Amino acid sequence: MTWVKVCGLTRAEDVAAAVDAGADAVGFIIAPESPRRVEPDEVRSLAAGVDAVRILVTVDLEPGALIAAAEAAGVDGVQPHGLHRDAAIRAGRDLGLFVLCPVGVGDYLELPALPAEVVPVLDTYRPGRHGGTGETFDWELAERVPGPFVLAGGLGPDNVAAAIQTARPWGVDASSRLEATAGIKDHGKVAAFVREAKQA
Repeated sequence: MTWVKVCGLTRAEDVAAAVDAGADAVGFIIAPESPRRVEPDEVRSLAAGVDAVRILVTVDLEPGALIAAAEAAGVDGVQPHGLHRDAAIRAGRDLGLFVLCPVGVGDYLELPALPAEVVPVLDTYRPGRHGGTGETFDWELAERVPGPFVLAGGLGPDNVAAAIQTARPWGVDASSRLEATAGIKDHGKVAAFVREAKQA
């Protein structure tokens, strides 16, 4: 059964909706430029007692800052984008956190060498963006990826089953296409997304 992450959560009721729908993981973004940004101390409150893997999504944090933010937020995992990605990934892994490594996919897919414990997240590449584009890429590019990976980029209730059937990912991740407005989840879309992913 496909592992499912619902990302970009900013409200307790949206976290509860994702968990109630059966999501395996919930994501919280602390990148300053994101419309879904929350502070690490807010994440700690939102994630407290949540029965799902709690993942902190960051941009351009050095390893020490990443670890400090993860500890302040009280999360189980990290997804570091941008500058210092590789060093931050190693720091998170060494601390025993669950680590997702963002990999941008355009017209081709070049997968970096990763430790076995680190799971790549394949997301649509757009210059100057760190995910959250709401756009898909050619899922057939992912068919030859060795080992488990998470598929992201433009996924929603209407296309996640087709994406899973094409790319055969270990997991899927969605945010913008599950929203009523930026940062505010549509609970019906969240439930439908998780259901479609689990049944695919």
